[in-house]
Order: sequence, then C-alpha cells, then structure tokens
Amino acid sequence: MAELSIDPALIRKALDGFVDSYKPTDMPTQEVGYVVTAGDGIAHVAGLSGCMANELLTFENDTLGLAFNLDAHEIGVVILGDFTGIEEGQEVYRTGEVLSVPVGDAYLGRTVDPLGNPIDGLGAIECSERRILEAQAPDVIHRHPVDEPLSTGLKAIDAMTPIGRGQRQLIIGDRQTGKTAIAIDTIINQRANWETGDPKKQVRCIYVAIGQKGSTIASVRQSLEEAGAMKYTTIVASPASDSAGFKYIAPYTGSAIGQHWMYNGKHVLIVFDDLSKQAEAYRSISLLLRRPPGREAYPGDVFYLHSRLLERCAKLSDDLGGGSMTGLPIIETKANDVSAYIPTNVISITDGQIFLQSDLFNAGQRPAVDVGISVSRVGGAAQAKALKKVSGMLKISLARYKSLESFAMFASDLDAASKAQLTRGARLTELLKQKQFSPRAMEQEVVSVWAGTHGKLDDIPVKDVLRFESELLDYLDKGT
Repeated sequence: MAELSIDPALIRKALDGFVDSYKPTDMPTQEVGYVVTAGDGIAHVAGLSGCMANELLTFENDTLGLAFNLDAHEIGVVILGDFTGIEEGQEVYRTGEVLSVPVGDAYLGRTVDPLGNPIDGLGAIECSERRILEAQAPDVIHRHPVDEPLSTGLKAIDAMTPIGRGQRQLIIGDRQTGKTAIAIDTIINQRANWETGDPKKQVRCIYVAIGQKGSTIASVRQSLEEAGAMKYTTIVASPASDSAGFKYIAPYTGSAIGQHWMYNGKHVLIVFDDLSKQAEAYRSISLLLRRPPGREAYPGDVFYLHSRLLERCAKLSDDLGGGSMTGLPIIETKANDVSAYIPTNVISITDGQIFLQSDLFNAGQRPAVDVGISVSRVGGAAQAKALKKVSGMLKISLARYKSLESFAMFASDLDAASKAQLTRGARLTELLKQKQFSPRAMEQEVVSVWAGTHGKLDDIPVKDVLRFESELLDYLDKGT
C-alpha cells in the first residue's frame, strides 16, 4: 500500500487562496446585547456599545424598545408594548434605525396605535413612505406668517380668539369643561371645506388620544363618523391601558403623519388630547430610568418635550408649497390653576390659549370660554375680514358687562348707560352659547355677531335670544 504523501506547499497555497478570497463585508453581522434588568416598562441592556440615541431595538420575543439612556456600561430602554415577556438574560438586537411611522392618504378614516399599526379592524394600511418621529421643526426662513383663518364654527372662539392655519392654540381647563368638545366641533366644521374638493381649502385632521379611556376614544370616533368627518380624519390612539412608552411617542406619531401632508402643500389640523398625560408618562419613564427629578418631579427637559413637538406646527413658505399644520394642544388643570408647571410651559410655547372655566360650564355657558384669560396672539391677522369688522367691540363689551355685573349685585340705582350695557351684555353672553356638534358657517357667525353688537337683540328677552338667532338665520337662508 502506497504511503499518503502531504505536500506542505500545496496546503499553504490553498490556505492563502482562501484567505485572499475572504471578504468580511459579505458576511452578515449583528450587534447583540442582553437584558440586565427589566420591569415596569423599562429594561437595562448591556453589550450594545455602538447603539445610537433613540435607536429602535428588538428583543428576543420581537417586542420593540427605544434606546433612551446611553450610560457608560448599559443602555436604558423604554419598552414599546407588552413588557411581561421580557426577562433577564434575553438577547437584544440593534436595528440601526430610529423610530419611524408609515405616512400617506391611506391613513385617512383609520384608527392606529402609536407605531402606525391599524387597530380598527378594517385591514392593513398600505403606504410606501415612512417618516421619522423625531423630525426637526421648520426653520424660521421656511415659515410664513399666520394670516389664513381656520374656522372652528364656534362663535365664542372665531369672534374673540380666532385661530389661523399654522397656529398653535392651547385649549386649557379643568376636567369636564368641554375641552374635547371644542376640538371635535372644529374637526366637524372642516367637512364643508373637504366636500369642495379644493386642495387649498381642504383640511386633513388628526386626533391624538393620549391616556384616555378606550370607551371615550370609541365615542369620539363614533361622533366623527355620524357627522361625516371620519373620511378626512386619522385617530392615533394610546389609551390608559397602554404603556408609558406608547403614551410618550403618540403625539410624535400624529405629528409625523401630519408633517408628511404639510410638506406636500396640504393643510392639516392636529389635536393633542391631552399633553398633560404625555408629560406624566414622560415623568414616570424618567424616574424609572433614574434621571434627576425637578419641579413637581418632572425631569429638567420636560419643556423641550412639548416645545419640539408644537414647533412642528407651522405655516410653510410658498417655496415649500405653502402647506400648514395647525395645532390644538389640550391641557387639563387642577382647580383652575393655570400657574402650575405644565400649563405655564405650554402657554409660553403656544400662540394663545382658550381657557375654559368650570364655573361658567356649570352655569350653562357652553362653550365655557373665559373672555378675560383667553387670548389669540395672532389675533385679527388670521380672522375673516367680515367677522373681524363686526366683532371688534364684542370682547370689550363682554369685559365691561362682567365688571358691571358684579357691581350691579350691590348697587340699587344704576344710570341709563350702565343699564344698557348690562342689557346688551346679558344678550351677548346668551348669544355665544352653542350646542355641541352644531358648528356654524362663517357667514352665519358674522350675522349673529353683527346682530348682537349692533343692538338688534336688546329688545329680545334673554331666554329667546338663541331662538331669535335660529329663526333669523333660517329666514336669511331661505331668502338667499
């Protein structure tokens, strides 16, 4: 039997050829870490030294996480979704991507979660584009002054605190004072513009529900469907049962969907209901991640949490298509205290506020707008010219009426001028009352406010003012 001979030179040549042909770039690589601790919607992960801030991570059970704290030896991760299946020692994978959401017209009429997944049982949403959640706000040179009105259909708001396209107008008040009702009525009022088919008039609406009861969100959707407003509306829902991570990102999801339309030259209205719940979710996340607490235990960057969100609402310059995104953030106060931390933060960011007073609401004045504190910093620049002309004295007349009303309670004898102001003020106050889901067209608002400010209601009993208004508008509709 012949002996087997091994040629070392031949073996060396084969090894050299294999090494020369090896290309590391052809081999798939993945950076893998592991869970150190997990609980309460937070996980601490080690072994991902190359992880970026706000990078999307994937856990072993396909649950998503958001890299929040980048510490020296481990990463603080906010778990997006159910965290009960995440245990110590499980593998965590980098994706190399930041959090993004699908965008497009396919979202109109749909209800989605903060990751953009449909939750309304109407099938999948087909979109070819995506947009990152933490997008930058438009620069100053890319903005246009707010000068185009966005009608709410509510006389008390359109006449005294007008809202323009691209404006941020805060709706603030105690619990159960009609904050959501104003936002829903504003969405419903855009139906007439949508039905014109004119892209310059149409307004796409986004309603972001944060930390609300699931039944409340379902009720809002039903109201929009019954009013025919759901066809141009998207609901981003993060109910009270969701984790803090979902409540934190929900407003940014809605804003990303809206910015897609805005940068395509379209007009958008977005409602954040409400940002108090988002701030509380952010506070719980920060405390669990051991970030230093500040006033009311909120982290030091809670102002930036809301400012970077609301600054994305803007009216773009004509060079960028002239689109707009109007923001209606909602804040809930405690005992009408507007000087608390979160309310003062958001008031300083926005372009005005509509303050709803619980005493007015309980007295039957609905919408319960407090004329003295409510203000629009854009003002008449974003008001229809006809309405601006007839409502010039409305706010002053109501302010005088309020001061005289308290004085008249103790005065037995008043001069004729004071009595006339009290008479007109009582009728103007009654005129501004409006039922929910019954927004008025701008032309009807002009007629109503003109009748009130020009003394046409002075001889009408207060209890008959709204009936007189309704019959007057019906008469004008039939006559034209």
